Amino acid sequence: MKSSCLLACCAFLGLSLAACGFGSMPDPGTHTEDAQIVDLDNLLITVTGRAELLPEASRLLTEQGSPPPSLAGLPLVIEEPLRVGVKDPSAAFAAGTLDENGGFFISDVPVKDIHLSLAAGLDHEGFARTSTIVFDTAFTGSRPRTDVINARVWALPMALHDALTRAVGPEALRVHSDGRAQSLLEAGFVLGRVVDAAGQPVAGARVQLDRPELADRLYYPSEDLTQASQGSTSASGLFLYVHSGADTETFRVNLHGKEGYAWRNAGAMVGHGMVFTLFPGTSAP
Repeated sequence: MKSSCLLACCAFLGLSLAACGFGSMPDPGTHTEDAQIVDLDNLLITVTGRAELLPEASRLLTEQGSPPPSLAGLPLVIEEPLRVGVKDPSAAFAAGTLDENGGFFISDVPVKDIHLSLAAGLDHEGFARTSTIVFDTAFTGSRPRTDVINARVWALPMALHDALTRAVGPEALRVHSDGRAQSLLEAGFVLGRVVDAAGQPVAGARVQLDRPELADRLYYPSEDLTQASQGSTSASGLFLYVHSGADTETFRVNLHGKEGYAWRNAGAMVGHGMVFTLFPGTSAP
């Protein structure tokens, strides 16, 4: 099942690459105007950026009277979430360490064989295992042809994971996982934020999936994180997708009735959270 999922995704991307070719403009989805064009024969890129606590996590910890955890010195892995989900031993492409300001500079990242997306993964005690998407092939159907610079990576402390788990509720988690999961990590999840062209969260947005049978797995946390509805985003712009606690699933995500938002690749896997931002246009604000 896992192998067939990976092969299907490979075949899909291979067809897209054949149609698009490698002669177009630098890939959108990240700011590339200052990035270096890479050697297309080797496709080794540099990924730079900064990791931060998710804003909701910082606020929650402050309300709980807990100091925000430092990210300095934490390991960061550049990986493909799809490969992680199917336990591909080549899922991790490169690794580095966050500096005292959460910054990272990771060179010689081989991206020739990515299928759907490139992500920066954090896996450390006190944090939920998550991958933040820093490059998505959905925009052009091709792999990165420039360095990825100024990427923003979100760290999810377990305190926030636990609050979101409570917001969704144990009964919903049991139903969606056929009794396999009692937390979001046990089920697997996607945490996204809808923003406008200025990067501000969008309230009242409704997420749509290209697989309608999965739509009942979408939730929208309230601004205070105490509950989650299935209506639309709160002022935070956050949405959650709850996985089944079983095999890895891939799907695409967009918004109902909103112009300018492109379909995005997503996926969910046990023991893992995928984090990304839905923005209008082809470059993150």
